Amino acid sequence: MRLKDRLIRMIETDGPMPVSLYMQTCLHDPQHGYYATRPGVGEDFTTAPEISQIFGELLGLWALHEWQVMGMPAPFTLMEVGPGRATLMRDALRAISGVKAGDAFLKAMKLKLVEASPALRKVQADTLSDFAPEFLTQIDDVEDGPLILIANELLDCLPVRQFIRDAEKNSWAERKVGVAEGELIWGAEPLDDLPFFTPDLNRLKGFELQPGLETMALTLAGIAERGHAMRALLIDYGPNHLPPEDTLRAFYKGEQIDPLAMPGECDLTVDVDFAQLRHQGEKAGLTVHGAVHQGPFLLSLGAEARMQQLTQANPETAQTIFEAAARLVDPKDMGDRFKVICFSSGDLPAPAAFF
Repeated sequence: MRLKDRLIRMIETDGPMPVSLYMQTCLHDPQHGYYATRPGVGEDFTTAPEISQIFGELLGLWALHEWQVMGMPAPFTLMEVGPGRATLMRDALRAISGVKAGDAFLKAMKLKLVEASPALRKVQADTLSDFAPEFLTQIDDVEDGPLILIANELLDCLPVRQFIRDAEKNSWAERKVGVAEGELIWGAEPLDDLPFFTPDLNRLKGFELQPGLETMALTLAGIAERGHAMRALLIDYGPNHLPPEDTLRAFYKGEQIDPLAMPGECDLTVDVDFAQLRHQGEKAGLTVHGAVHQGPFLLSLGAEARMQQLTQANPETAQTIFEAAARLVDPKDMGDRFKVICFSSGDLPAPAAFF
């Protein structure tokens, strides 16, 4: 039975389905979910590490610097959550191995990867075989000890609830997925109360809420409360102030399609509410820096200098290298749309590149 048919049966039995449950099922169903069956990096979507090696290299050197700030603990855990094809971590570890302090970092490092997809786990194990990665099911499976965590484009796939405002009636409803004539359709269910409310919401036609942002903050806070130094660097796209409105999108082979058209066969993504993420981090007792724009963040880490090194060493592909690097930092491309936020245990100074 196709996932679409199962979803229709579930809705016909239990009633309209919240968008969050629809996303969760489409992405993570163990039999037909997108991440279980169709690792789509480079086919359905392309991430920053796949665009330019500079991205992973600079994050690797950032991690090395933060390890030194922590007092060079040995051992410590370097973790990536949602590593894709391990391109970011491959480039990061190569950059680290090329500098003087890198040997000590690599000797002290225990590499942990949090990955749900069996297919991607195999790719990651092969790509990073020299570093003997250990796979975890979830972040808080990590053992006690100092931790540096990196996650790029992880939060945008956390399921959202969507809320719609009727300005004339001054009322709110929750968007849900229903069924009509054997097809999935959008609907809405009136609400008496919202999960939270601020006057700013009345400026919007609707808004999205990712419950997983609170879960992420509480998970990191739990790790920090064990008494060891922690940095968690999260990179994704979304606004820094008001919540996103209706940003649910689906991608199949690089093309945007109707999110209801091919459940389980396409990637689903939403914008991340960085203001809410920061709020949840602070509420959980973490020290939060950012969110800052990706462009200035990478430039402060040396993106331009690294781009010049690569173009000089590879003149035959210099234009391609330049254009790829420019995509990462250009405000009209990924430079402004993507944000970088860092959660830390309370005993650490401000991390590099946050200003």
